[in-house]
Amino acid sequence: MWPHIQTIITSGLCLAILAGCTTSPSARSEKRRELPYAVARDKELLPIDQTGPALDSLIQQVNYRDTRESEQDNESESVSRDELAVADQVTPDSVDALIQTAMDQNPRLIRLHQQYKAASARSKYVDKLPDPKLGANFFGNPIETAAGSQRANLHLSQKLPWFGRLDVEKRRADYEALAVRAEFIAEQLRVTAAVRAGWYRLYVIDKQIEITRANQELLKSLIDVANARIATSNASQGDVLLGTLELSQLEERLLAFHKQRRAVEIEVNRQLGRSVDTPIQAPAELNVGVTKLTAGAIHQITLNNQPEIEAARLRTQATKQGIEVARLKRRPEMMVSASYFFTDDNRPPSSVVDVGEDPWAIGVQFSLPLWREKYDAIENEAKLKHQAAHSSVEELSDRYEALILDLVTESKRAAETALLYHATILPQARQTLSADQKSYASGAVEFDRVIKDYRNLLTLEVGYHKALGDVAVTNTRIQRAAGQEIKFSEPLGISADDE
Repeated sequence: MWPHIQTIITSGLCLAILAGCTTSPSARSEKRRELPYAVARDKELLPIDQTGPALDSLIQQVNYRDTRESEQDNESESVSRDELAVADQVTPDSVDALIQTAMDQNPRLIRLHQQYKAASARSKYVDKLPDPKLGANFFGNPIETAAGSQRANLHLSQKLPWFGRLDVEKRRADYEALAVRAEFIAEQLRVTAAVRAGWYRLYVIDKQIEITRANQELLKSLIDVANARIATSNASQGDVLLGTLELSQLEERLLAFHKQRRAVEIEVNRQLGRSVDTPIQAPAELNVGVTKLTAGAIHQITLNNQPEIEAARLRTQATKQGIEVARLKRRPEMMVSASYFFTDDNRPPSSVVDVGEDPWAIGVQFSLPLWREKYDAIENEAKLKHQAAHSSVEELSDRYEALILDLVTESKRAAETALLYHATILPQARQTLSADQKSYASGAVEFDRVIKDYRNLLTLEVGYHKALGDVAVTNTRIQRAAGQEIKFSEPLGISADDE
């Protein structure tokens, strides 16, 4: 008996070792590490009518590299990075540098990238057969047969799903992985738009601070004129008090502007995935334009390029494959097996049987999907999920159509407002203030009229730069909605410092 038991144990160990070798190709390799990933900027997505091998070309397995290979590549990688840094020539606080920082460090982008890699890894194994099962039985009381005593047997089985089911599972996993990839690209667009919008808002706030400080100096000069007129008994002390009150209000406004700037700076740094205390320098001026495309043309671009819509389409395709999987679950599953029985040579020789010969057997089993209500419910669940996914595509299309129309209208309104401020309203307000300043010095007008002119000019100057910022922010949101860069007209012909 003992020799047979030794044979069983040896056979089982050999099979286990062989199975382990086939599923663990890196078991004998040195300690490995995953290379840091670079956030992809490409937006090429698979058309939804492609399946099979074409899907595999876009789903890349998570790559690993031996540490020795990484050490050999360090020098070449550092040279490449230096060359790229020289080629980019990006200043520390340029919007491109901020966006690149966000692409590398934004926590949500990192999470979505890891989810994409996980979904990609899943697509590499869902079409594989389940692991075979190996078992052994040892009989306490041997089974006595004419050929000898059977003391143990070895059993090997393999489960085989219905034909084509694993292929459908693979296609569904591919579509789900591509959907996660599209969501990752959509998040890249969102983060890029958020960084740009925050950068432009910082420009507006900095201009508000700059204008307020300039008006402080203007107001101080008006107070000096009022003091001079009081000295000659041509004005009352009330003029100086009114001017002093305006100065205090300007100080209060400056405090509010600095608080707003701090809040925007914190939000941008949060998108960048870095310390909120990191200062950000805003642009000195904005050169903005308006799109030449109609809202309908931009919406068509959105339907073809917006990754959020593409992700919904891919999930629709995944749920369609899910319906097929549900249908195939009605088909029986097969299990093939092989058994080997170890028999002792403990019988006298016989011409009828082969004494001591080890018998073997091959078996086939089928599952019986008898419970119709169960499989009807599984199929209905898959169909409802598909309908919901299809509805999400239509909902996103309608939502983006309305959003684009609103954004295009807002961009044109803000651009027209900025041009009106620059060409007409601001020059007239400056002329009015200048004329009333001279008239006040000669006693022709009252001080409160000059203060009123000064307030109007301050409000108009802030409104002008806010209109420029609104154009820039709205254009950024248009590009995010379209899913790609949109060509805008030439700059409006005005710069931020053109007063």
